[in-house]
Amino acid sequence: MPTCYIVGAGEFTARGLAPAAGDLLIAADGGFAPLAALGLRPDLLLGDFDSLPVRPQGVPTQTFPVGKDDTDLGLALREGFARGYREFALYGAGGGRMDHTLANLQLMGGMSRQGAALVMVCPAFDVHTVTDGTLVLPPRPQGTLVSVFCHGAQAEGVTLRGLQYPLEGALLTCDHPLGVSNAYTKAQAASVTVARGTLLVYVALDA
Repeated sequence: MPTCYIVGAGEFTARGLAPAAGDLLIAADGGFAPLAALGLRPDLLLGDFDSLPVRPQGVPTQTFPVGKDDTDLGLALREGFARGYREFALYGAGGGRMDHTLANLQLMGGMSRQGAALVMVCPAFDVHTVTDGTLVLPPRPQGTLVSVFCHGAQAEGVTLRGLQYPLEGALLTCDHPLGVSNAYTKAQAASVTVARGTLLVYVALDA
């Protein structure tokens, strides 16, 4: 399925950033800078341009006021969704300002409930979303940290497989981090299932 890649102005890694034919690459304001350093030209540049003082020429651009009710990355997500994309990879969306990291996690959970699949790709970790379904995590070394958090009031029927602390049909809530600090038991795939609700799944890169 085609992927919408969105690059913000947070901590950046190029891991897995490989747009192909049919994909969409959006730079959210200052996210243009790391793309330029890689020699990548976005299909769209948007934002209020408070973190990109010099706008590049020859790139389709959408300009928004600073005093708006959304973040630049949120606008990019909505644009990609409106264009029909349901697979999203977010770069430069974590680290730096903690308020923006939290805002992006909120956005991810909300978009997941609309039917999108999202991953936040950060230098030291990834964060995935899953709503009313199963997320299969690729093999990682034994001991790799995995934490599972409820996004919303509660998540019902949470089942964890291939992790040190399994769950079977458990209830996770937004005010008790029962799913924090789990880990792969073997270097094989693991899975996270939720019957009703939305989960954010944090996966560290190193065991």
